Amino acid sequence: MRTLVAVPVYNEQKHVARVLERLREHHAEDVLVIDDGSTDATPQLLATFPVEVIRHSTNRGYGRSMQDAFRWAAVDGFDWVITMDCDEQHEPESLPAFLEAMRTGDADVVSGSRYLVPLDEQNPDVGPPPERREINGLITRELNERLGLGLTDAFCGFKAYRVRSLAGLNFDEDGYAFPMQFWVQAVAAGLRVREVPIKLIYNDLRRSFGGPLDDRDVRLDHYRRVLHCELERCAARLPASAREGAESGCCGS
Repeated sequence: MRTLVAVPVYNEQKHVARVLERLREHHAEDVLVIDDGSTDATPQLLATFPVEVIRHSTNRGYGRSMQDAFRWAAVDGFDWVITMDCDEQHEPESLPAFLEAMRTGDADVVSGSRYLVPLDEQNPDVGPPPERREINGLITRELNERLGLGLTDAFCGFKAYRVRSLAGLNFDEDGYAFPMQFWVQAVAAGLRVREVPIKLIYNDLRRSFGGPLDDRDVRLDHYRRVLHCELERCAARLPASAREGAESGCCGS
């Protein structure tokens, strides 16, 4: 079971060395870092580690980094690709839980969830920013209702993907709304999904999405627009409940 660990990064000089050291401690042998146009010392730090690197000349977005990770995993013949963030909110110590779930053979996507364990049972001093928790909850509920999923955390980037199951999927969402496109296509392709619990960690409550997406309403509207456009695009392969209510013309300008 050849497994690639893919880590998208953008200006992560504060965290990248520690994250890669911890991955090495947990025997992650094949690591790919997708540097999304960092302008700080991240590229220089990456050069000191025995990892593969894709470097974007400019910042192209989280979704584009995910697409690059999927392509690399497919071309290089990996069976699975695990994606995780580089801000120390995804702990390499959770990798064994993903590997165990992957070995069961009953899932094509193993998705981390920060909310499988109730918040009141976690560290009360490390709660999510209320605005982000609200949007995650709203979108997760809408995805579940429209797609028949049972997710508790739609936006967690700590995931394992069976590479051959990604072969028929076609992504073009380059930004933070990438999960909207992914979940619709996953259901359209009949992929099997299971969640595993991971710790809820927020190291920087002021972390920015950049530009207009820092506005709560703009971000929520953007996520919903991408979701409804993808529902329309995949309508013929989705259950009837997912097709109902898709906004006609939502993909227009």
